[in-house]
Amino acid sequence: MVVVLLMLGSLAETLMRQLAREPVTPLEVVVLIVSDDRAVVEADLAAGRLSCPRCRSGVLGGWGCSRLREVRTSVGVRRLRPRRGRCRERSCRATHVLLPDVCLAGRRYVAEVIGAALFSAGRVGYRRAGERLGLPGETVRDWRRRFRSRSELIVAHFLWWARALDGSFDPPAGRGSLIADAMEAIGVCTRVASLVLGRRSPWSWVSALTAGGLLEINTRTPWPVPE
Repeated sequence: MVVVLLMLGSLAETLMRQLAREPVTPLEVVVLIVSDDRAVVEADLAAGRLSCPRCRSGVLGGWGCSRLREVRTSVGVRRLRPRRGRCRERSCRATHVLLPDVCLAGRRYVAEVIGAALFSAGRVGYRRAGERLGLPGETVRDWRRRFRSRSELIVAHFLWWARALDGSFDPPAGRGSLIADAMEAIGVCTRVASLVLGRRSPWSWVSALTAGGLLEINTRTPWPVPE
């Protein structure tokens, strides 16, 4: 079982509250979503700004790197070797993968490529979208099906975040399509997040605010929800 969590500035506090209600067990692998800028990650590790989600009392220090992996971008293949962190608490010493926010957990394509395939839904068929993006049509179809099956949850989740970040936020009127409503909710939320917390690409925000699990299969949402 993989538990994917976000460690992104003040949003980390929300996840730690969630984790306190649902502790990580010894058999679970924890993946933390962090900045794609390695210098930022190194600075956070050195300063002890990343809390350990397993024991919740320690902080993470650098602990080598994870395995080399390849993810496909719009311009080719990118090789990543995500940093690992280890809890400094003597009674814990758990290690965690620090996954860059350009990724979604368990996906071989970066979040922006997946986002482009989802955004094209309702405009072109999955085969044509795949041809334009250089993706297998069946992959685009599967992403769209997964996204559509979770559309109501996605709408609610991103509108919650938009309101939590900006108390004056008014939710948009629905467009009458599950996918269109979900994409609009993502769009308005990521714009609010960039205005309030600092500029970041929309699909990096999606990775961060869903803790990398936008297309994961779960019986309940594992995503961080504002309280």
